[in-house]
Amino acid sequence: MVAPPDNDVLWARSLHYSHSGSTGLIAVSVSVREGEVLAVTGPRGSGKTTLLRCLSGQLLPEQGEVWFNSVPVHTMGPLARERLRRDRFGWIGPEPQLLPELRVWENAALPLLITGAGHRTAKRVATEWLERLDIAAFAGKRPSALNRAEAQRVALARALVNEPSVIFADEPTAPLHRAERALLLRTLTTAARSHAITVVMATHDADCAAAADRRLALLDGRPAETAGPVPPHGPEGQAACSLSA
Repeated sequence: MVAPPDNDVLWARSLHYSHSGSTGLIAVSVSVREGEVLAVTGPRGSGKTTLLRCLSGQLLPEQGEVWFNSVPVHTMGPLARERLRRDRFGWIGPEPQLLPELRVWENAALPLLITGAGHRTAKRVATEWLERLDIAAFAGKRPSALNRAEAQRVALARALVNEPSVIFADEPTAPLHRAERALLLRTLTTAARSHAITVVMATHDADCAAAADRRLALLDGRPAETAGPVPPHGPEGQAACSLSA
């Protein structure tokens, strides 16, 4: 086992993962520095979400290593990985997944409340992030009062509220129109740079990828530069596939 470079917040080497026999990741390696925004790009099914879930400790790779701040995530037990996700990581996906019984500010403050922050402190910090996302007017309402774009802004506030070391953003702008995408991206990237938060963002959107400092392209679960050519369609392609089988 080789420890990663000291200046990498996240470092992974030769990750392999399969979903019920189907390829998820093959020999994927990645390193991300503090405050860096990395875009993981590729078409649907290319392994973007699987990579984020391995890096965040939601999935354990079948082969390979994942390190966070020189600590081996891939050797941690379930409880240790759960604490890591709760205390040091934030997550935002394409669906807001707000709790309908909680008010908007409580949804945004949830990571703080879970870790034992005082009610007043949690509300103040959550409201500050809601203000940055121009959604504070809804703080006392239930999620049912929000439209899809507003709910996604609350989900971003929730990911940012405890100022995590890393935010994993899985297609965070997928449900949004152009103006809403721009606001969400601007807030996410500004927060990353002002608070030294590392962002690993899976996206197939060109505008999202352009906002990142660096890109990692995946294709069929592999780094795109190592993926083989796609066989052509039609009879010639079918013949070629038969000959190579």
